[in-house]
This record gives sequence, structure tokens and C-alpha cells, in this order.
Amino acid sequence: MTPNSPDPVELLAELIAIDSVNPDLVPGGAGEGDIADHCGAWLAGRGLEVHRLERRPGRPSLVAVARGTGGGRSLMLNGHLDTVGLAGYDGDPLRPVIRDGRIFGRGAFDMKSGLAAMMAAAVRATRRGPLRGDVVLTCVADEEHASFGTEEVLESFTADAAIVTEPSHLEVTVAHKGFAWFEVHIEGRAAHGSRPELGVDAIAKAGHFLVALEDWGRRLAAGEPHPLLGTGTVHASVIRGGEEPSTYPAHCRITVERRTVPGENADTVEAELAAVLDRAGVPCLLFGVDGGGAHAATEWADLASLRRLTGILTDTIADFCA
Repeated sequence: MTPNSPDPVELLAELIAIDSVNPDLVPGGAGEGDIADHCGAWLAGRGLEVHRLERRPGRPSLVAVARGTGGGRSLMLNGHLDTVGLAGYDGDPLRPVIRDGRIFGRGAFDMKSGLAAMMAAAVRATRRGPLRGDVVLTCVADEEHASFGTEEVLESFTADAAIVTEPSHLEVTVAHKGFAWFEVHIEGRAAHGSRPELGVDAIAKAGHFLVALEDWGRRLAAGEPHPLLGTGTVHASVIRGGEEPSTYPAHCRITVERRTVPGENADTVEAELAAVLDRAGVPCLLFGVDGGGAHAATEWADLASLRRLTGILTDTIADFCA
């Protein structure tokens, strides 16, 4: 590779080797500090203006800007620094392995490949020649839990359009389901198993809620589908309750995830949301590498797709910001 053409594969291997497990998912996880340091130094060393945002100590996001000459459109590229946990990974999750045109390691697919591609593409595009518009790279914390990193970035930075380099198997994605999480607490009354007249079984009572939840899901599936996303869904993702076999459980907690599609809110809420988007939103699409194993015991990214993604992003930046 020439100095003007940073290699996304080499950069991806460096990023995989850095532990960036989200501590909100895995208590004691390394967080984004080390990988933010690495990305910041890499980008600053290639002439980009780097800003570090760290409202939550130890959970930084980076914004790297290649300033245009003026008068052109700005393009934001967004990728997240954090990964899910390392436990249960098949092999060493922090040792990148290249085999049969694939690179393996935690985060290879979701989504350090996207980070590497957008970083390399920004440098390549700016070195082709002057751009009129700004190129804004946002390397954010906490996508795997609550996305507070992107929220923090958007308070201070915006652009005329955006590309999220989440893995998409090189398919352009212009719509995505949202989600809402709820915790439902069912209260019972603890009692010894031999005294049923004194106890109220919170887990058994939770069964009524779960039946209703399943019926809610059926109603959603039968509803009018969104033309791109289909219908919304709902499911029980976590259930906890009880202390021991011989005790009536006093508490049961169920975590519910609701995947939403545009148009499911009441008219007034939808109008308010549309007004917010019209006033401050960034037109955005998602486009990332091919691969597999996100959150799984073996994770990989296709290297040919990584190189193709980098090339497409480079051309897109050059065209959009010219």
C-alpha cells in the first residue's frame, strides 16, 4: 500500500486486537477508552481534526473532521467502538486471524470492519484532492446498549447526509426498525411451599402476562405492514424470579422488547416526530460489509467486501463532498 492508500485490512486487525467490550453489557468490560485512543491517534496522524467527547468518564466517542474548502455538502460516517462480550468465543477473540478470505475475531463483523473502512476511505478521499464539503467521522461509544455516544455526538455535530457503516452484506439499507425496552414487575407473596394459603406465586401470575404478550405479537403480525420493514414485533427477552424450590416466589421480572416501524405511534406523536426530523434530522442510510457471527462464538468479516466497501465509501465521499 502507498502512503496515500491506508489498508483497511491492516487497520481492522489492529482494532480487533483492542478490547472494547461494553461495560453496560458486561460488568467490568474494558469500554471504549483504548480503542478511542488508537483511532484518535491514527486519524490525527493523517491530518484530521479530532474531537473527543466523554460525558461519561471512560466511555469516549470521537469526532474526526476533514475540513473542506467551503461551499460543498458535508457527509457524516458513523461507526461504533464497542463490542459485546468475549466469553464463549471460539478461540482468542482478540487475536485477528485471516483465513480463506475472511478475518476472524470479536468485532470483525459488528462492526470494527465498518470503522476501518470509513477511516481508510476518508483519508483516501481527502488525499485525492481538495473537497469543498467537510467529511465527519463519528466513532461512537455504546451502540450495543443504549447508543448514548451517537446522542452525545449529535448535540454538537451534524451533516447534510450520513452513512452508518453497520454490517449490511453490502446492501444499502434506508430504513430500520426501532425498539423500546420495558421491564414488567409482577408482585406475589413469599411463603413456604407447604403453606399455599399464605403465598401468591408471582411466576405463575406472570404466565397470564406472557399469554397476553403472545396475543399482542399476533395482533401486530396481522397488522398493516410497513412497505420496507414489515410489521412491528414484541417478545419477552429475559425473565427472572424465585429464590428456591420450596418457596412461593414474591417477585418476577420480565424484560420486553418492542420493535417498532414508522407509523405505529398515535397521529399526534407521529406529527411531533416528523416535525423534529424535518427540523434537525440527517438523511441517513446504512451500508456495511459482508460476514457473519455478530454476537456469536465465531465472528468474521469478508475481506473482499471490506475492500469493496472502502472503495465505495471513498468514491462516495469524493463525489458527495466535492
